[in-house]
Amino acid sequence: SVGFKAGVKDYKLTYYTPDYETKDTDILAAFRVTPQPGVPPEEAGAAVAAESSTGTWTTVWTDGLTSLDRYKGRCYGIEPVPGEESQFIAYVAYPLDLFEEGSVTNMFTSIVGNVFGFKALRALRLEDLRIPTAYVKTFQGPPHGIQVERDKLNKYGRPLLGCTIKPKLGLSAKNYGRAVY
Repeated sequence: SVGFKAGVKDYKLTYYTPDYETKDTDILAAFRVTPQPGVPPEEAGAAVAAESSTGTWTTVWTDGLTSLDRYKGRCYGIEPVPGEESQFIAYVAYPLDLFEEGSVTNMFTSIVGNVFGFKALRALRLEDLRIPTAYVKTFQGPPHGIQVERDKLNKYGRPLLGCTIKPKLGLSAKNYGRAVY
């Protein structure tokens, strides 16, 4: 079988850290990984940790300008998925310093951004995510509670639901209004 080279750099050397002890402040992710044929599971897990944090496929001059150890994601465990040939759960820990405080968008863009198109992987799925209390506390929450929303809408005694109207673009104001109301 012909192997697949994950990149110029061997991610496993830097991002696979099976001895790493997770911290209470780490964001922990569990990814279901299906590596391409010839890619070892540890390399695939390390590639996910790298590409979703500080790594890239080659050395860049900015690598020396920051502390990689402070910001990098770490694949600290790989387990086979029972009953699924060539699928593994890769456990990845991310330090809080990697993320902007109070930003779900920043966190998810980093963790599940471009890594899903990574060629070393045949398939990838985020199975679980643990967000530590230290990060949750950085979110300010809404400026007011549900009662203020109900008062504004004059809607009580039932759930408030929302959805995205499709198509998102192209409807006239009249038809958009018909869809919304």
